[in-house]
Amino acid sequence: MISDWLETLTAWLAGHPGWLAAALLLTALTESLAIAGLIVPGVAILFAMAALAGKTGMPVVEALVWAGAGAVLGDGISFWLGRHFKGRLHTLWPLSRYQGLLTRGEQFFRHHGGKSVVIGRFLGPVRPVVPLIAGAFNMPWRRFLLFNIVSAIGWAPVYILPGFLVGSALAYQISLPPHLYAILGFTTAVLAALYWLIFRLQWGLDSGSRTYETVKSWMAQYDSTHWFWRTFSSTRPASGGEFPLGSLSLGVAAGVLFLTLASVSLSTHLHEGLDQQAKVFFVELRHPLFDPFALAMTSLGDIWPLVAGAALAIATFLFRGYYAAALHIALGLALTALMVTGLKEGFAIARPDLVAIKPASWSFPSGHATGITVFMALTASFVAREFHNRLRWRFYLLFSLPVLLVAISRMYLGVHWLSDVVGGILLGLSISGFIRASYSRYDQTPIHLDLVSLLAMLLWLALMVGYIVLHWPEAVRMYAAPVT
Repeated sequence: MISDWLETLTAWLAGHPGWLAAALLLTALTESLAIAGLIVPGVAILFAMAALAGKTGMPVVEALVWAGAGAVLGDGISFWLGRHFKGRLHTLWPLSRYQGLLTRGEQFFRHHGGKSVVIGRFLGPVRPVVPLIAGAFNMPWRRFLLFNIVSAIGWAPVYILPGFLVGSALAYQISLPPHLYAILGFTTAVLAALYWLIFRLQWGLDSGSRTYETVKSWMAQYDSTHWFWRTFSSTRPASGGEFPLGSLSLGVAAGVLFLTLASVSLSTHLHEGLDQQAKVFFVELRHPLFDPFALAMTSLGDIWPLVAGAALAIATFLFRGYYAAALHIALGLALTALMVTGLKEGFAIARPDLVAIKPASWSFPSGHATGITVFMALTASFVAREFHNRLRWRFYLLFSLPVLLVAISRMYLGVHWLSDVVGGILLGLSISGFIRASYSRYDQTPIHLDLVSLLAMLLWLALMVGYIVLHWPEAVRMYAAPVT
């Protein structure tokens, strides 16, 4: 049985840790290889290898590099096979046994083009064949290599970090807070319900929905509202003048919720119970094993990485001729900085006293949570806009994960209350909704992923890594738990 074979392999590697790097590379390579990824349980093996890496003390960066390299090699071999056997894929064994999968892969590649290499790495049904199809369709190898590396950089943490953390936790024999699993289960259920509610409401506001058509008919009855509807509708011929009802609704709803939370935080004590309970939970959870991950996540929301990301996005849009998009990114950056600074000074709410060097600014709302929310929400909106309405939720879900991780890291490190990060997320969503709605009237042509955009993404990733490395000693000193 597979489980017995996997257990034997794991036991052997535990006794021969020198082969662990090679095992990570070969497993990732096989999992990414055409068709082989369907036969071999690569995900399960990678989890076991990553857990073993964490348990044996292999540096997490080394584990990520070996797995990422294997993924790049696996897709590269698949691409070469596709290029070599183009025109004969449907007749070759064992590919001939997967006619339906090859057809779906071809349709996926025709629809998404080069970016299908990035998207396909995270989609199980087409993942093993997209590089194969890319080669068969004569995609330029330099372009494929760039897409391949970019997707591997995102793929490696998603597949390796969960197992690595489990293995590290077993090695450290961590004492977890009481009721941890109950709290995690409840939190997961609440987040799932919120996601479902938000996505359901967004679907109900999409163009063509009953609510959308009702609002459109109502606004057409009056000159002023009809002018407003036409002014803020997209000018893309293919979109039929789509009005940003979802974005405006998000901006208004999140803004109202933020103002409600701000009023409660400023004039009552209703929020203090939850704030204190969250504080106690994260104090009990804090452990040297989790500190590096929390420091890395909180660095994503630091001002310089966000400014660098926004500057690269502005420069990319300007270079490609999307001047209105560049202007709105700049507007989002400026509005976020002004509102966070002004609101912090206005509310003047003190931070928790749980770090060696408490940040000088006030606590509410969290600037990190607001900044990363605006950055990720606007990025998700530009990406999702190029897909069908019913597919957009996947991108919003994906880009919301860094927001949650940054928000959790701020509470884990003891520099923000729960109400701070919730307020920051709500403020960020409100800003993003209004910025995206404003941009709709300039939304004339699709914004496709191209070589310039990919290079900008790679440069931002390199800057992020460089920033974390250079800033690490200061971050460790700043966020160290106070000596008791």
